[in-house]
Amino acid sequence: MENTNPLLEAFNQAAYKLGGHGNRDIQVLKEALARMDDNMVADMYGKGAIIEDFQRKMALLLGKESAVFFPSGTMAQQIALRIWCDERGLKQVAYHPLSHLEIHEERGLHELHHIEPVLLGDKEQVITLEDVKRIDRPIACLLLELPQREIGGQLPAFEELEAISAYCKEQGIKLHLDGARLLEILPFYQKSAEEICALFDSVYMSFYKGIGGVAGAILAGDTAFTEQSKVWKRRHGGDLIHLYPYILSADYYYEHRAGKMAQYYEEAQELARYVNACGERIKTVPSVPVSNMFHVHMAATVEQMTPILAEVCERTGVGLTSYVRVRGEAESYFELSLGDRYEAIPKVKLEEAFALLGEKLKTL
Repeated sequence: MENTNPLLEAFNQAAYKLGGHGNRDIQVLKEALARMDDNMVADMYGKGAIIEDFQRKMALLLGKESAVFFPSGTMAQQIALRIWCDERGLKQVAYHPLSHLEIHEERGLHELHHIEPVLLGDKEQVITLEDVKRIDRPIACLLLELPQREIGGQLPAFEELEAISAYCKEQGIKLHLDGARLLEILPFYQKSAEEICALFDSVYMSFYKGIGGVAGAILAGDTAFTEQSKVWKRRHGGDLIHLYPYILSADYYYEHRAGKMAQYYEEAQELARYVNACGERIKTVPSVPVSNMFHVHMAATVEQMTPILAEVCERTGVGLTSYVRVRGEAESYFELSLGDRYEAIPKVKLEEAFALLGEKLKTL
């Protein structure tokens, strides 16, 4: 008999869902393309007005000389690190132990480019200047992820970033920004994308996470860097004959959502207050979100939390999450990342859902 997931089933039936912008189906592309000129000329193998105009637009946003559109951030970041390693003649880079490159890419950086990572800092904390100063071997590049997704979207103080940037310059270490969620951190720092990116030699930004496009990423830096990245993009098979479905959706949803990041950030803080009012067995990390995302930690097992969250969903119509994951012994967690869905949930429904969650947690 096939196993079923009661939480996922309840979440799928919920009238209101906390996170994201909505279902990631064909409608995402159809909405973007519906407003486009039928006579628009497609890009071809990385050339053409569609891709070149968008690249210039993103370079201007990020304050860099130029930018290149990639079909995936995984490809873009591995190439960025390869370029900096080749320039230095050194096959070592440093990044956080829970970096996407370390835990989600099947050792791609090592297998494809023979680059060895130096894992830096405490896996539960963001990288600090002191962590960087303690590196005991030469590195070509340091990668910083802002926000640090796997620990709840935590961020260092901007002054810490400035200090790390200055130290890297002094030491001849290139500094690369994993800015997959770059736009989402601007409200917290009260800085422009250009001001943040000025601290970095190269920058990657995603177009399907907080922005909600179909797929794609931008890689930006000085012209010498981006020209090399185009060569590597071709070597990786990233110059698809046409990238316009990704580019047009990226541009459309960028225009639609870039100006809403402050709203998502404020809503995340509101939602965290609901969670943290549910008692001692549950808390958000960070306690006060610094972007539109955070993690929810529970002092209960997956087996204990699954029926509770499913019941909250079924009785109130509010889907808090579709999954719960193991965090440690007798601990579990899930992630929330806010987008367009949240504002449609009546406050009375949120209050009902979290009141019930608090009551159920008291029974454990």
